[in-house]
Amino acid sequence: MSRPLPIEVTDLAKAQIHAAEDWWRLNRPKAPNAVREELERVSAMIAIQPAIGARARNVALTGVCRLHLTRIRYYVYYRVAADPERVEILAFWHTSRGRTPSL
Repeated sequence: MSRPLPIEVTDLAKAQIHAAEDWWRLNRPKAPNAVREELERVSAMIAIQPAIGARARNVALTGVCRLHLTRIRYYVYYRVAADPERVEILAFWHTSRGRTPSL
């Protein structure tokens, strides 16, 4: 078994995650940490199996995949980057937006 890849979160994705966490804590008091919990779960999965996500369509960058976080209704957009090899989380996008992030 190969070693898990390190996870790197872009500044754009960090801002989107923080906004989602703030909203979630205010509006979902029964599960205030759901965003963080789901991100930790999906990060562990893609670090071990980066090919698990579906190929993202309608994005300019190559090699972008996405995973649907059903519990919180968000997509995580990511890709595997080289030198050094790592997983880059590019965007954190709510499913109700009806469009893809500008990547």
